[in-house]
Amino acid sequence: MEIAIVADDMKKELMTEFCIAYCGILCKHSICATATTGKYISEATGLTIEKMMPGPQGGTEQIASRVAYNEIDLLLFFRDTTPEEYHHESDTEIMRMCDLYNTPVATTIAPAGVLFRALDNGDLDWRAYVNPRTNRKK
Repeated sequence: MEIAIVADDMKKELMTEFCIAYCGILCKHSICATATTGKYISEATGLTIEKMMPGPQGGTEQIASRVAYNEIDLLLFFRDTTPEEYHHESDTEIMRMCDLYNTPVATTIAPAGVLFRALDNGDLDWRAYVNPRTNRKK
């Protein structure tokens, strides 16, 4: 499966901790992430991560585009929820793409944990039929 990871600045540490906890599941899949988030996770876990551009400089749009082509099977997007935080249009667009293309998405650790358990149990294997990049040799 293809997993995309995005985390706002205030959530990068939480995302990294989540990925450390679920490293055993993540290592079985292909991962892409926005630049800084990918760097943090890669350094903490040793996982190979395809790094996109930084989120505010187009990385979020790069991932949204891959969602639109059904090349992403699961998105983790931990967003800063403080009222002062300005959310870019790309944040809304990537969520819209996930809705439009039936891509499971988690914005906090609770649903992320549930999705990862489902992923590990094979409950998301249906994505192999819509994602042209998924390795179907299971």
